This record gives sequence, C-alpha cells and structure tokens, in this order.
Amino acid sequence: MEAVETDSFKPGSKLFEELYSVRNGSTYFKTFITGEWVDTGSYMDVKTPIDLSVIARVSKTGWELADKAMATLHARGRWSARDLPGWRRVEVLEKAAEMLEELKEDFVNALMINSGKTRSQAQGEVLASIDRLRAAHLDARKIFGEYMPGDWDQTTIETEAVVRREPVGIVLAIIPFNYPLFDTVSKITYSFIAGNAVAVKPPSADPLPVLLLARVLEASGFPSDALAVLTVPGSESDRIIRDDRVGVVSFTGSSETGKKVVQKAGIKQLVMELGGGDPAIVLGDADVDFSAERVAMGIYSYSGQRCDAIKLVLVKNEVYGPFKKALLRELSKVRVGDPRDPSTTIGPLIEPGAVDEALKAVEDAVEKGGVVLHGGRRLGPTYMEPTLVEFRDHGLLRQSILYWKEVFAPVALITGFNSVDEAVSLVNERRYGLDAAVFGQNMDEIRKLVRFLEVGAVYVNDMPRHGVGYYPYGGRKDSGIGREGVGYSIEYTTSYKTIIYNYRGKGVWKYTL
Repeated sequence: MEAVETDSFKPGSKLFEELYSVRNGSTYFKTFITGEWVDTGSYMDVKTPIDLSVIARVSKTGWELADKAMATLHARGRWSARDLPGWRRVEVLEKAAEMLEELKEDFVNALMINSGKTRSQAQGEVLASIDRLRAAHLDARKIFGEYMPGDWDQTTIETEAVVRREPVGIVLAIIPFNYPLFDTVSKITYSFIAGNAVAVKPPSADPLPVLLLARVLEASGFPSDALAVLTVPGSESDRIIRDDRVGVVSFTGSSETGKKVVQKAGIKQLVMELGGGDPAIVLGDADVDFSAERVAMGIYSYSGQRCDAIKLVLVKNEVYGPFKKALLRELSKVRVGDPRDPSTTIGPLIEPGAVDEALKAVEDAVEKGGVVLHGGRRLGPTYMEPTLVEFRDHGLLRQSILYWKEVFAPVALITGFNSVDEAVSLVNERRYGLDAAVFGQNMDEIRKLVRFLEVGAVYVNDMPRHGVGYYPYGGRKDSGIGREGVGYSIEYTTSYKTIIYNYRGKGVWKYTL
C-alpha cells in the first residue's frame, strides 16, 4: 500500500485553541492538570497508524507534576466532586454530551487519524460516548443503601442502622488505545456520578481524543480540581498505580498488563476489563448466512482490535462445510485501506508490532498443522488481511498460540465439533472468559451452553459487542475483575459505610419479650 503522509492534527473548533500551539509546522498539545492546561516542555510523539507520520507532540507528565496533581486531587478535588450535588453532577455530564454532539466532527477526525478508525467506526464511538454521558442518571439510581432494624439480634436491640454508599475518593482510569474516547467517557461518568475525582492515564498511542474530552468537561462545569490527565507512558505509570491516594484503579487492557497492575496496585478497589479472545459457537440449526455475516464482522471489526472480537469459531460438523463457505464469502468482501477512504472496511492496526505479532502467530499455527483459508498477508507496515486459520484436529489446535493467547488483530481460528460438551471444553480450558456468541435455535442446547460456559456474557444469535454498556460486561478468569456498564460499575467506585444509632433506654421501642 502506498502511504501519503498525514498532516499534523489540529482540531477545528475554537474551544480547543487553548490546548495546543503550532511551531515549525508541528502541533504541540498541553495536558490538563487540575484546572490548568500545562505545557511541560517535554513531549511524546504521537503517530498515526495510517502512515506512521507524527501528527502531534503531547506534553509529557513527569512524576513531579503527577505527584502535584495527585496532591490536589486528594486535598481538594475529591471534595469538590463529592460536595457538588448529585443533580448538578448529572447536569455537568448532560452538558458535556451536548458539547460532544456539537463538536462531533473534531472527535471523529481525531479517532480516524490518531486511532486509525474508519469514519463509520469513529462516528459510532462518538455517538456511544454521547449516549453514555446521557445515561448517567441511570448510574445515579444505583447509589443507594438500606435501613436495618436492630431487633433481630439480642445484642442490637433498641438500635438501628443505615448502610450507605460513599465515593472512594480518587479513581485512576487507565484507558486502552482501542476506544480512547468511549472508555474515558465511561470511566469518568461512573466515577464522577458517584462523587469521585478522576485521574486519567490516556493511551500513549492515541491520547488526542482524551485531551479534547478534557476540554469539553472543563467547559461543561466539571470541577476543575477534580480532573487530571496524566500523559505518562505505560512503562512509567507504576508510581501512580501504587499511590496510596488512589482508591480505585479502573483498567481496560490486556490480561498480561492487567496482572501487572494488580501486583502493583496494593490494597485498592479494582475494576478490570481484560483480554477476551471470544469464541463463537455455531449450532447445527443455525441460520448459516446470518451467522457467517455476524461472525465475520466479529472477526474484522476495527481490525480485530476489540476485547470482544471473535477469535475462535466452533462449528457443528453437520453444518461445517456450508458455514465455512459462507464465512469465507463474507471475509472476501472486506476492503483493507486508509480509514479516511469511504470504501474502506477496516483500516490499520495501531502499530507495526501488532502486525508482526499476528503474522508470527499465524506462522506458528501453520507449523502446528493449521491451514490458512483466507488472508495471512501483510499489506503495509500496519495493515493486514483479515485471516482465518483452520484446524480439523483439536489436539493440534490446542498447541497453537492463537488458541491460547489473544492476538489483537483480525485473526481467528475455525474448527468443527460433534457435541455441545465438546464445544464447552474447547472454550472453558482457555484462560479467557469475557464473552461467547452462540448461533442456533435449539433452546435445550443454547440453555446448556449458557449454563456451562465460563464467561461474563453470552450473546445468543449475535456477535459479542459491549456497545454503550447498557448491559453489564466483564470477564471471568484472566478476562477481568468486576463489571463495567450503566449502573453496575458504581459498586466498584463507592464504599459502604454503616451508621448505627443507639436508643437504649430512650423509650423509642417497647418490646414484648
């Protein structure tokens, strides 16, 4: 593929003028630190995956500045967020949704150029972000406690208690590259609506949508001392993760990195959405054409760089031939190219190393006995064809890297099975347990799969897709801790407090003993 160098990224709206300066043709972005846009004088190059040209330079947050930000969040910001009435928090997020809608084109361009998304994918992420902000009132309904009478135990007679939820204080939100805008919006929404301050660690690969969002939040009335965007490389974020002033770490990323975060975090509340490598199970009575279309999309959507992407396709042997043919037909329709081109189906992977890893895994699969049915070729430094590798022998399948490890690329394995029990085994022995897709009509088989699959969600007759988070999502085993989604994440950004009132001898109650 021929690369045409991309110009430096500059947002069009006047609202963002404070964020950056242009020097010698390059765009230098500041970062937001508890109410101030700071140019640190030290910068990280931000490249576009489209052609690997540098599109911006972002101010780098060193530990001294990060420590100052954490001190402000802890001393003032967490109280600014908590003391803002709940209805005002909802209003702030509603205003942010309105502004995001007005400035949609800047965010779409940022996601296309910085993240490599097609226009339709970028628009989808912006719309999901708007919807998530507007769903904040649904989160608020989960901030409740309970009343407990004391007359159920002799030791608590003539007392009563209220159990309430309170904000933890500071939430550290660590954002993945694949949904930089939506995941930031989601984590800030469920953290702030509960009354917490938020420190955001944006992805180093595509931080620009996060910086634009910070400006929108600032202009929407978000308490300025309750938000900081800490632009540090992942390799230098250990001190922030370990910081005792952080009460919650909300992390989305790979299982490998997630384990390191858990080890470093110490005693904190955690919500972790980790690797998926989702399976799709196609039963004997499935609609072959429909199932193939949904499975194919689950493989190639955003170049397979989704936690809920399909990586393992299990097909009942009685429909294996027709399904395989239909799936290959769907994959052949995919056009790989510049995401700004309207005819492009999927754009680049985030960096060349991602293609390297995917092709090595495909090569390993072939060495173990797999057959490449479609794709398998590199089309440029960051581009590759959607790839399907077939194994008919489950013993050989189990030896491949692609079976055991989530590879963040448009690559999937396909194999047949005879019984539902066989499919359950192939899914459950892997270390992932995020989602599964099941296609078919036999409710007895579907119900059995629903019961025995060790995953966080089962999508019946659809590809896995977390979307706006209206339904909770999160995994089991190496796929995570806790749940994200509207209303469900409140549990992880709040803490219970029990208040016991003693009325002994006050004549409030007159019990018959």
